[in-house]
Amino acid sequence: MESHALATWVLLCALLRPSGTQDTAPEGVLNCCEGDVLFLLDSSGSVSSYEHSRMLSFLSELLLPFSLGEDQVRVGLLQVGTQPRLEFGFDAHSSQSGLQGALKNVKPVRGDTNTVEALRMAKELALTPGAAGGAREGLPRVLVWLTDGVKPGDVMGPMARLREEGVAVLVVSTGHGNYQVLKQVVTPPVDRNLYFVDIDDMSIITKDLRDAIIEIIRAERITVRDVATDSATLQWRPVLSGLTGYYEIRYSLVPTGGTSVGGSGTSPGTGSTGYKKLTQAADSSSARLTGLKPDTTYSATLTPESNDQAFNTLSITFKTKPDVLSPSVVTVSESGPTSIRVSWGPSQPERVTSYHVEYSALPRGKLHSVTVGGTQDSTLLRDLQPDTTYLVTVSGRHTSGTEKAMSVKVCTQEVTPALADLQLTTMGSGEVQVDWRSGAGALRGYWLTWEGQQNSARGLGSALYLPPDSSSTRLTHLPPATRVCVSPIYRTARGEGLCCTAQFHSNALSYGYQS
Repeated sequence: MESHALATWVLLCALLRPSGTQDTAPEGVLNCCEGDVLFLLDSSGSVSSYEHSRMLSFLSELLLPFSLGEDQVRVGLLQVGTQPRLEFGFDAHSSQSGLQGALKNVKPVRGDTNTVEALRMAKELALTPGAAGGAREGLPRVLVWLTDGVKPGDVMGPMARLREEGVAVLVVSTGHGNYQVLKQVVTPPVDRNLYFVDIDDMSIITKDLRDAIIEIIRAERITVRDVATDSATLQWRPVLSGLTGYYEIRYSLVPTGGTSVGGSGTSPGTGSTGYKKLTQAADSSSARLTGLKPDTTYSATLTPESNDQAFNTLSITFKTKPDVLSPSVVTVSESGPTSIRVSWGPSQPERVTSYHVEYSALPRGKLHSVTVGGTQDSTLLRDLQPDTTYLVTVSGRHTSGTEKAMSVKVCTQEVTPALADLQLTTMGSGEVQVDWRSGAGALRGYWLTWEGQQNSARGLGSALYLPPDSSSTRLTHLPPATRVCVSPIYRTARGEGLCCTAQFHSNALSYGYQS
């Protein structure tokens, strides 16, 4: 008798809640939330076709305002019957049109009210983070159970385990029994998360249930991106989208040795030198904080202000990047035997008055220097020694009086003179004398190649390395019109060679040479 009276009282409370009229919020206006919501819908034999269709209409109306997607709200539906059935998982629908269409096509499964098996499936297939098609890691998970309250089964144990694993459980019952069981399976507070309502009056709890879900999955997170030496960007979920109001942002540096400012309603700057304040429009989702000090820890708070709804104050701490003085990087390009272009960065023409470049050959070469304006980011060093390592130091002289220097080792290229002369002398049928004269340079040898030019011998050729003191060689058994090339070899590269074609008549196809 006592439980019946208590259930009647809960029903009256639901009927008298101030939501009053049917919610008509347009689709996709709630960009407030991020979480996974699974609906457990009783469609066993104790639920009539009419009641089943009314529950689906209620779900359609309840979910219509939510923005769906991978970084917003995801919805799944699992039906209870003798053999429970997962109608669609969290990754099935990322748009309201897809979700609403799917709800219209749901058919009841009928049979017994096998809620225990349905809860097992809910946990394994949907509510376990990281599982294939399951809930997302680190985001709220919600189970909303829609039941007629008839013989729900031994659900207290499975529901308790879900709650222990962080799943928020809400219940809507269209019957008036089993209050003692249902009040123990929901996540507290009971008066917000347990609803008794007649099947024809479900619309009167639409807003209250939606608000209860929002309270759990509201994306109350603030992040910092694009952190620089003197600025940073705050980014948040636009929870005021569609509402009247604004965002108030306060930020200040954290005192040395102090702790980060946080907590609801706490003003940054407490105990420090004060804070700066910004306001952003209700439809905004980011703000750029400027005028910050390099390599400094800051605290920022975001307070959504609205007469329509209360929101928590969010807080975060971050550290700006250390001040980067130019030059912080020095690179080399256009390297040649007697010149090298040296470049540096970052470009800071408003902060640097001039750059001083010093360079000398290692290990003990004469020191040279050149000074360029603060708007330049490179200079060409000339009259250098070939194939030599230099130490180059670039110093930036800043308007603040600070001087920043960076040194690098660079190498000039080796001089690789081309072959000065090449002559071929026909000695007989298929035999040629090859003579050459090299230019100046530290030779390491010569690379000699020859190849027949006739179609019958095309592709037949050979190559030969000769020592640096060589100046001639003799090739034998050559086919007609053989092309002979000689290139000088240096320590780091091959110099430009010369080629000549030997003109004589021969049927020889096997190549050879004679020194």
